[in-house]
Amino acid sequence: MSAMNPPSLGLRITLLALAALTSVPDTVIAAAAGELPAITSRQRSERKSFSDGEIVEGFLKTAFGAEYHLAGRVDRIRKFDGPVRVYAESDRADRRTQLARVVSDIATRVQHLDIAMTDTSEAANVRVKLVRDRDLYRTLTSFYGAEKAREIRTSLDPQCLSGFRKNDNFEIEHSDVILTVDNGDFVFLDCAYEELLQSLGPINDTASVPWTMFNDNVSMGYFDVYDQYILNLLYDPRIKPGMTVAEAKAVLPAVLADVRAWVKRVNHLKE
Repeated sequence: MSAMNPPSLGLRITLLALAALTSVPDTVIAAAAGELPAITSRQRSERKSFSDGEIVEGFLKTAFGAEYHLAGRVDRIRKFDGPVRVYAESDRADRRTQLARVVSDIATRVQHLDIAMTDTSEAANVRVKLVRDRDLYRTLTSFYGAEKAREIRTSLDPQCLSGFRKNDNFEIEHSDVILTVDNGDFVFLDCAYEELLQSLGPINDTASVPWTMFNDNVSMGYFDVYDQYILNLLYDPRIKPGMTVAEAKAVLPAVLADVRAWVKRVNHLKE
């Protein structure tokens, strides 16, 4: 699973109206809540205690840089500087419901992030396109053009994808997420969490941090404690769009102390 930072161009997407998220089987709700065996087994063995150094390392490696980018500098903090509204384009009510629960979970666990679903594309600054696996490459082509789609396919071979465009102040203005709907519940949830979270700013995948879902060798399917640290650091008001590494490091000790207290409380941690 991969992410990219496309240029500041309007993406050509024809969006459908979001249908009501009702009359969905209980099994789908359970899957979205993390009750799949593949997820519960990971939650039971999840590491939840990390040193300050381990948390800061992951934050710096994911919040700066980009696994694949097409334009612009990637050595600054990039984040939304206001409410985030997510719109889903799909005729699959079950996947829309799962996505809505993912968004709600993220909202619960990131203290200073105002994120929620919206039922109109016009109100959205994050648009999620849900496609069949066989239509993924065609969707990439419609988003980025044939040449860029080939580059993405060759360099990343993605199963799902996210990207954003930012302004000159490094504030994210719009994000697009592409998820496949027909590869099973675990893959869908794993992709949904990773790509939605990366669309908020920490877009750089890294193989050197073994605890983050932003590592292509790691599959979670839920919002793990380590990545809650990363997102809470990023969305603390003292971490501002456009900050350099040095500027972020200067405020991180104070921010991390508050983030530790929040993550401990919201996850009922004993440490």
